[in-house]
Amino acid sequence: MEPYNYPLLLKQLLSSPIAQRSRKEIVSGGHRFTYPDLVGRIHRLGSALHRMGIGIGGTVAVLDWDTHRYLESYFAVPMLGATLMTVNVRLSPDQVAYVIDHSGAETLFVHNDFVPLIQQIRAQLPRVKRFVCLCDDGAPVAGLGWDAEYEALVAGAEGAFEFPEFDENTRATLYYTTGTTGAPKGVYFSHRQLVLHCLTVLSTISQAAENGRFSRNDVYMPLTPMFHAHAWGYPYIATLCGWKQVFGGKFDPAAAVALALREGVTFSHCVPTILDMVLNVPAAASADFGRWKVLIGGSALPRALARRAQARNIDVYCGYGMSETAPLISLAQVKTDALEGAADIDERDLDLRLTQGMPILLAQVRVVDEAMRDVPQDGQSVGEVVLRTPHVTQGYHDNPEAGAKLWAGGWMHTGDIGRFDSDGYLQLIDRQKDAIKTGGEWISSITLEDLIGQLPGVREVAVIAIDDDKWGERPLALVVARDPGLDAGQVQAHLLSAAQRGVIPRYAVPDRCVLVQELEKTSVGKLDKKRLRDLYARPALPG
Repeated sequence: MEPYNYPLLLKQLLSSPIAQRSRKEIVSGGHRFTYPDLVGRIHRLGSALHRMGIGIGGTVAVLDWDTHRYLESYFAVPMLGATLMTVNVRLSPDQVAYVIDHSGAETLFVHNDFVPLIQQIRAQLPRVKRFVCLCDDGAPVAGLGWDAEYEALVAGAEGAFEFPEFDENTRATLYYTTGTTGAPKGVYFSHRQLVLHCLTVLSTISQAAENGRFSRNDVYMPLTPMFHAHAWGYPYIATLCGWKQVFGGKFDPAAAVALALREGVTFSHCVPTILDMVLNVPAAASADFGRWKVLIGGSALPRALARRAQARNIDVYCGYGMSETAPLISLAQVKTDALEGAADIDERDLDLRLTQGMPILLAQVRVVDEAMRDVPQDGQSVGEVVLRTPHVTQGYHDNPEAGAKLWAGGWMHTGDIGRFDSDGYLQLIDRQKDAIKTGGEWISSITLEDLIGQLPGVREVAVIAIDDDKWGERPLALVVARDPGLDAGQVQAHLLSAAQRGVIPRYAVPDRCVLVQELEKTSVGKLDKKRLRDLYARPALPG
């Protein structure tokens, strides 16, 4: 007899909620499951997929909204030794076809809503052999020659299926980045990496003093789509801890607010655009959200939006990560000693929440110059953010050249420009590709966006670089108004006032501000600055 060499496999996460007798529910549409139900369904799904021939080396791609089916797939597919590929359903049809085919997926889980999409690109998917229908009403729509319907598949399988054990470095998941140039790149993660991401994030959030406190009584609901970066890893954390979990299906801001209030949701995560949509729901105008903890990532959180959230009793704060990092790298937890000596405690508290935060446990994060030397952590010196963690992707699927560039010098290069302050908080200044260089001086688009966002009447803003014959580049502010009375002159005057107070240098004030109806977004709700630069490039600048 030999001792058990405990591998870090996703199936190990299912032990705790059962052993600790969690009585919490998983709520999804009209379904309510207990944790024993959830584990039983995961085993039956694994059994059914095993009978289909899916195992080590296989890939299952999922096209679904945020549902219990996604949660079950997060576990059952990798626990077979296969790869779960989460499809960004907001990509263009050609991009969806590319990522499915490039992943090597032979099995597709497809929600009824996406049947027309798959029909459109079916000829571009020569590797796909079988289709499983995902539907909310038990009625598959015609058009794909279904091999099975999900609920019937689970109901008809045996519940005592024994998942195999294998090397913890076996690939578990694969998804594709949504960059604005070139083909999407596939990032992949092993069981070991996902378990370590789960444990390090959970250990970090347990250190919270002033914000983001967690307990077994928390109720989790993702607002970030589950196809995006493992829903930031929180479905794995929530399951390990036996929290109540709530899944809202296709995102609708009014439905999300109603669901959060009805089910007592206490923790969610999203990009700023989604938070803005939630706060604009009429029912949210007077609601007290009971210290709903909302983690913000993907892009900078405007100060004005954060204040609106706090006014509705939302415990809002930021985090930082990338598709390549599984994704969390840092969290903006407020250290009480970082508040000491502040002239205005509330403003200092908000300052810290709006940073990208402190590195999570075991994450090594540096800010370096072009020679890979650390710059001073003085809140002023800037450089590129590079990092190492136990859960960073080792490369890009079938793209070794891009992987080598990502890991140049043995550190993962983020392409983000940032700085550390003396309290250990990371502050991003800009993406390398979004920073504006005018007359040899760098301007942070993030800083300008935050300042403009504090002007009453502004709903959204993007600052981009446009070519300039004299200075090389100049900033252009694109503003979506909340107040119909807002004009470009008010925006300009607001920034000039900030420059006079020394908040920004005079050369950072844009020569022009343009009011627009909407701003281009990527498929995950971030500002698409590449597209905006193309649309507003000189000499075709509108307005």
